[in-house]
Amino acid sequence: MAGISFGGMASGLPPNIVDQLMQAERIPLRNMENKKADSEAKLKLVSELETKLKAITGTIGELASSKGFSDIKVTSGDPNIVTGVADPNKYIAGNWNVEVMELPQKAAALTNGFPDRDKSQLGTGYFKFETADGQKEVYIKGENSTLDEVANTINSAGVGVKATVINDRKNPDEPYRLMISGQGVGDESSIKYPTLYFLDGDQDVYFHEQKQAKNGTVKIDGFEFQVADTVIEDLIPGVSLDLKQASPGKTVNITVKEDQEVVAGKVKGFVDAINEVFSFIQSQNRMNENTDTSRTLGGDSLLRSVENRLRRLIQNPVYGVDSNLNRLNQLGIQFSRNGTLEYKEDSFNTALKSNPDGVQKFFAGDGFTTGFIPQLKNTLKVMTDLNFGPVTNRKKGLQNKIDQIDRRIESTERRLDKKEQSLKRKFANLETTMSKLKQQQGQLAAIGGGGGGGGGIASLI
Repeated sequence: MAGISFGGMASGLPPNIVDQLMQAERIPLRNMENKKADSEAKLKLVSELETKLKAITGTIGELASSKGFSDIKVTSGDPNIVTGVADPNKYIAGNWNVEVMELPQKAAALTNGFPDRDKSQLGTGYFKFETADGQKEVYIKGENSTLDEVANTINSAGVGVKATVINDRKNPDEPYRLMISGQGVGDESSIKYPTLYFLDGDQDVYFHEQKQAKNGTVKIDGFEFQVADTVIEDLIPGVSLDLKQASPGKTVNITVKEDQEVVAGKVKGFVDAINEVFSFIQSQNRMNENTDTSRTLGGDSLLRSVENRLRRLIQNPVYGVDSNLNRLNQLGIQFSRNGTLEYKEDSFNTALKSNPDGVQKFFAGDGFTTGFIPQLKNTLKVMTDLNFGPVTNRKKGLQNKIDQIDRRIESTERRLDKKEQSLKRKFANLETTMSKLKQQQGQLAAIGGGGGGGGGIASLI
């Protein structure tokens, strides 16, 4: 009788039989994980679409009011002498000739010189200043009375003056001097330096020079005015002038006008943001033999809904505005052959220059329901509404699907874990049983081979 052969294990089965069986059992689990990854990819794309839609709202914010079409440009014939900034709500367009004859000055005083700034001591004493806010005093202790230390003490005292150590190279033996100056310019910022008293210093200290605060002088179109500050807000209507330096005898032309480049740039930003949405939709709908349609939004009803709403808004006339302009294509904005918006800036600037009020009314309307921008904002709000918007609903649907798959995966993994443990126990028991049988086979074979006549198992029968 031929002997019974078992493989490497007692049972003759592969050592990784449980793993092989579990791999087959996990096929449905891998399918669920793939479906989850597909839904996650689509959720990411819907979120990207939502971001691009909300970006449109950011670009139209400044255009939604009359101020958005009133960017004002102030041009100076010499910015080194005078510059300016206009208030869009108060400006008057025009030209003005400005001559900065003398800048307003601050009150200042300069001490005598010292050979160093951080060794020689002024001693113990005090400074007194007569300011517009009353008398101010700063006391100095002898152990902290070098020029640098005195300057730090004055600056931290909060008395309305500041101190600086100056290196005056006119006197090489004693070049370091303490300059104390007021913080404001003009007659109203006057400061008197009546008292300077110190004892036990390395050398005497006194005010060597003093300069009183005084107003500046400016000519506007030939008329002379005194000014108390370097920033002037009441000489040119709606314009804040910043006087940089005096230049007596030189006239600087200041021009105030609408800055069409800024307005045109805002409109371009809005067009670019809408094109980002159209380009995204086109990229999702563009398919070939290599496209993984399970992880794109190609043909999705959400894309059709968003595209149709935006196209209708852009192509349809805007009603209810007090303007002879009621379509975007009248402003150089229209669809191109590739399905995105084309912005002709020259056409827009021509319309803005010839009819700025009409352009503003077309875009802004009443700020609520009429006008292109209010209608666009309402359309975007409906699409991205956090409770009922189609974009939000699509995100919720995908997230719910992902959550359901997660729960199924978790349940399946628990079931598979139990099954794996059960199979391991069963095969372990099988191995034990087969091992015993193999031992018995050996014993029987030994008995059969050791007899005399019949031999083997047959002789025992």
